[in-house]
Amino acid sequence: MEHDLSPATLAELRRPRPYPAVSVLTPTHRREPLNAQDPVRLRNMVAEAKKQLEADPAVTRDRRSEVALQLDRALAEVDLAHAEDGLAIFAAPGEHQVWSLARSVPERVVLSDTFLTRNLVSAHTAERPFWALSLSPDRATLWSGGVDRVTEEHLGAFPLVRSMENFDPERLEQVGDQPSSYRDEGTRRFLRETDTAMRAVLREHPRPLYVTGEPAALSLLGEVGGVAREAVHVQHGGLAHGTPDAVWQALRPVLESEARKSTEEVVRALETARGRKEFAGGVDELWQNARDGRVRLLAVEENFRMTVRDTGEHLVLAGTGDLDAREDIVDEIVEQCLETGAEVRFVPDGTLGNTDRIAGVLRY
Repeated sequence: MEHDLSPATLAELRRPRPYPAVSVLTPTHRREPLNAQDPVRLRNMVAEAKKQLEADPAVTRDRRSEVALQLDRALAEVDLAHAEDGLAIFAAPGEHQVWSLARSVPERVVLSDTFLTRNLVSAHTAERPFWALSLSPDRATLWSGGVDRVTEEHLGAFPLVRSMENFDPERLEQVGDQPSSYRDEGTRRFLRETDTAMRAVLREHPRPLYVTGEPAALSLLGEVGGVAREAVHVQHGGLAHGTPDAVWQALRPVLESEARKSTEEVVRALETARGRKEFAGGVDELWQNARDGRVRLLAVEENFRMTVRDTGEHLVLAGTGDLDAREDIVDEIVEQCLETGAEVRFVPDGTLGNTDRIAGVLRY
């Protein structure tokens, strides 16, 4: 199942396909007992997609069979043992993809000439993805992180491993001359290569970067390259050879501190915007401003969802299943704001007070 939504991947997903490009969305659950219903719900949604293919006169028999086959292949790849909060299956002639999302999605089947990406975009933004680079004299490990975990990432040149003759990290640590390993030219070259490799990753997959290592490693990386200057430094050695849990435990306090600072910045920006008459609050007001490209900063509470109906002039509350209901209006607003260059921040529930859980700073 896919997780990493890079700009290039998103552009590829949005590329027009031969009709029909089928998007199947369903909520999933991480824990018992709610996850017991997920396999049945998923099979039912795939069956509903096939039913819509069968009923659509614009879909030829051959194309219907091909897309149904892709749906079956996608279903076989789903691993609900590692489910998060939502699942998206994309199928079109000759291709299929399965995406696991760390944000709930409405049940939905859509037949179009493009895949439905707004829920993917919103979930990716809400997860606040980051990179962590762990350094040692003989290894540089790249970790991909989200709101509650890190996993080792084999991307580009990573992991980088340096062959070192007569190099014994345990002996160096025992005799107390570990810092000297960061003063030889071989280590400088190795960290210069690490810097180059990390810059290549950031070009293709831009995210915030955290760098872990001994103080000497962090200092030397800053001397030989540029990525360390834009990164958050975490003075913790041994993680280049560590486990994902060890990396997560080392990063967690730093991430929580950064999240608090980010939330405080958002609240201050919204307060300032009120005084300057640049504030907007609530889905109705934000939806109109997002479509006009006026939103500079959008703040959304993490678990906020709302189902609405568009009257043509305003959005009004609606129930799930109502005619013309839009169950993912929050995700639509998020995607529209990102499309027009706005910054989007997800904040803890309750942060936005009486602003109907979604607020924004306007450009004008």
